[in-house]
Amino acid sequence: MPPKKAIAFGKIGSFGQLSISTQPVTKSEDSGFGKFGKSDEEFRVEPTADVERAMGFQGFGKNKAAPIKNFDLESLVEQSKQVARERNSLKVSDVVNLVEVEAAEDVIGPTPPPQTTESIVTESEENKISLAPKKSSKITTRTRDDEDVDSSDSEDDDETGTYIPAALEVNLNQCTKPVSALSVDHSGARLISGSVDYDVKLWDFAGMSSSLQSFRTIRPCESHPILDLHYSITGDAILIISGTAQAKVVDRDGYEKAECVKGDQYITDMARTKGHIASLVGGCWHPRDKQEFLTCSQDGTCRIWNVEDVKQHKGIMKSRSQNGLRAAPTSCTYSRDGNLIACACNDGSIQMWDHRKMFVNTSVLIRNAHQSGTETSSIVFAYDGRNVATRGGDSTLKLWDIRQPKSPVHSAGDLFSRFSMTNCAFSPNDRLLFTGTSFQKGESGGKVVFLDRTTFERVHEIDVPKAHVVRALWHPKLNQIIVGAGDGNIHLYYDAAKSHNGAKLCLGKPKRIRPHEMMSTVRVITPHALPMFREDKPRSTRRAMEKARKDPLLSKQPDLPIGNKGSGGRVATSGSTLSSYIVRNLGIASRIEDEGNPREAILRHASAAAANPYWVSPAYSKTQPKPIWAPENNDGDEEPDAKKGKLN
Repeated sequence: MPPKKAIAFGKIGSFGQLSISTQPVTKSEDSGFGKFGKSDEEFRVEPTADVERAMGFQGFGKNKAAPIKNFDLESLVEQSKQVARERNSLKVSDVVNLVEVEAAEDVIGPTPPPQTTESIVTESEENKISLAPKKSSKITTRTRDDEDVDSSDSEDDDETGTYIPAALEVNLNQCTKPVSALSVDHSGARLISGSVDYDVKLWDFAGMSSSLQSFRTIRPCESHPILDLHYSITGDAILIISGTAQAKVVDRDGYEKAECVKGDQYITDMARTKGHIASLVGGCWHPRDKQEFLTCSQDGTCRIWNVEDVKQHKGIMKSRSQNGLRAAPTSCTYSRDGNLIACACNDGSIQMWDHRKMFVNTSVLIRNAHQSGTETSSIVFAYDGRNVATRGGDSTLKLWDIRQPKSPVHSAGDLFSRFSMTNCAFSPNDRLLFTGTSFQKGESGGKVVFLDRTTFERVHEIDVPKAHVVRALWHPKLNQIIVGAGDGNIHLYYDAAKSHNGAKLCLGKPKRIRPHEMMSTVRVITPHALPMFREDKPRSTRRAMEKARKDPLLSKQPDLPIGNKGSGGRVATSGSTLSSYIVRNLGIASRIEDEGNPREAILRHASAAAANPYWVSPAYSKTQPKPIWAPENNDGDEEPDAKKGKLN
């Protein structure tokens, strides 16, 4: 019997071919099974040089003999720096040669010594922004020298990051009362404004013409002033904070989506109530979560809500004063990343909680940040998340570092404000801090004051004549400043070259001219009517209107006011209507002269009353048939016993 061939599932060769050996399997004497596992004699490696040459690579799998390649990062960085230096030196040398050639034509006398390469490199790096030509921000008719000065000033402001787009101005008429709330969505397409006259107006820059009219006006909270408005991060919802205890959420077009529940006023522990029990003072949306928003109230709490479930708050934070009593918040906000919740209280403190932990203890606590008893109207985080700015009711604006909150980094005073809604904000480049002021006696108007964040020096001021500045915001995408004034107007400041869309969209559209309302009569065509009832076809509408004005039946002239004498059936002395005449003369058979003696007028009826008693005498005919009169008292000066004084 020939020996059996061994069938084994071993390793695959270098090219993936499986070779089976033809050697006979030697069985062990101890067991009847063969050998499992690898066998050196069982497999052999076949050459794959022809396949590698045909496919274009050197081998299959890992090559153990090849050394591992090591990378030295420091040497690579030094090599790249050296290449960059060589390229920069070539560019600088070309610039130096060009400057020397141009200067050689104008220089009289010996040429100055050449500059070193290092000084030229530093100067080119410092002035790389000013080399590019820039447009002037002033769009008015001026001389060439003035334009050069303005362009140089704008270039300097751009280099320092303090340029303010306030060259042009547009006014929107909200109402006649102060504009207490402003908000623009993140795309910059719509503006929403609220006032203390309970109205909220929605403005659409793209759909608005040069007439500057809002496309919708709503009154969401009946007879309660609007204190704050905020667009969500997606722009599809608006948070409305009013004087009530219930915040409202409306959609983009102003239709109500949700309303927070009101808490029980008879429960002392605020954590056990489902909502606020006192009027709201502030609120805002979460910067990352479009479903979450924050509100604060005079009941001493800040509550977190979810738009999908407003029947109960999601979280609650209690603000406490230094003696442990309740401290009412005056404003609240989220940090830029949403990890911190900050609120300013009426005791002058600033309290912050970590959103990622339980709201039991504060993470950052600043006591006596502002004067106790004043309303800190605004608190806002910087874009870098390290600093916090607060606008106090003590006419101060302070900048704080949350890493060292013991004392303010900077403080500015003499910023008088009459409103508890005056806010402060950072510029889009985070280099400026601005707020609004109210004017006092002897001043011409309020101002929007811009301060440098590093030095807290006044960089610029925008005057708002004859009005207080209540709200101010700087939209980063539009690059426009929107100011809500105390006279009911909304001021939009922008620059023609550096601002985008917003007010520039609506100014370029012509006003919509509505056709005048004209009186028109419906003409009924009756071809088979008799000639006496047939109407002629009107040739001109104007002639028909003139003919109708002359006809007393078609157009009745209104009655003229009556004078001393009656006219047209109307009696002047008794009123202009028949009913007033009847009421005046009801029950009077003959006119009685009021100038006579009233006693004689009464005694005229004495004989008729004695002959035919009707009113008083029949009532006493049985009980007192004979009248008893009071005795006559001749001493009229004597007082009755009840009024006589007691003798001592």
